[in-house]
Amino acid sequence: MIEIPSDLNPALVPLAFLLGNWEGAGVADFPGAEKCNFGQEVTFTHDGRDFLEYTSHSWVLDHEGKKLRPLETESGYWRVDADRKVEVVMIRDQGVVEVWYGELADKKPQIDLATDAIARTAASGPYSGGKRLYGYVNSDLMWVGEKATPDVPLRPYMSAHLKKVADLKQWAESLPDDMPDGVSFFRPDGTPYEG
Repeated sequence: MIEIPSDLNPALVPLAFLLGNWEGAGVADFPGAEKCNFGQEVTFTHDGRDFLEYTSHSWVLDHEGKKLRPLETESGYWRVDADRKVEVVMIRDQGVVEVWYGELADKKPQIDLATDAIARTAASGPYSGGKRLYGYVNSDLMWVGEKATPDVPLRPYMSAHLKKVADLKQWAESLPDDMPDGVSFFRPDGTPYEG
């Protein structure tokens, strides 16, 4: 179920399905780079203004699912206009700044994006553009990214399946004050709390 916070800027309602903390795993595979499984944490937040703030941290996983080392970190800002056109400004730890444009699909929580502008530092690797598809499927967030370099035409390079993580702070703040110890679901006499 998609929840729309009461303090969300009305312009962002079409992007409400992105809000929250997400965790999951995926696969990375691109010529010239190590093919690997990766873990990912993604957060979309808002502060009442007309954009979502985005952060993503990913890391290489071993065969047992343990973190080996960082893979990529991204941060940015997402906006949507009245015609469901989406724009994203993103910064990557690899020395790349991107401007993405796309749109929300009609009547479903899906976003198609493509790079419009790219700036790279001298330390960044070759990169000439990309595409991404984000979708909210059965309460999960799924995405696939495509990438191109001067030597490799546009092709898929990363995809992940993410599940929403409970916001424990928000959950704890919603508990009634008269619960016996603030955590228990049972009263001291052993009967269930029904407040």
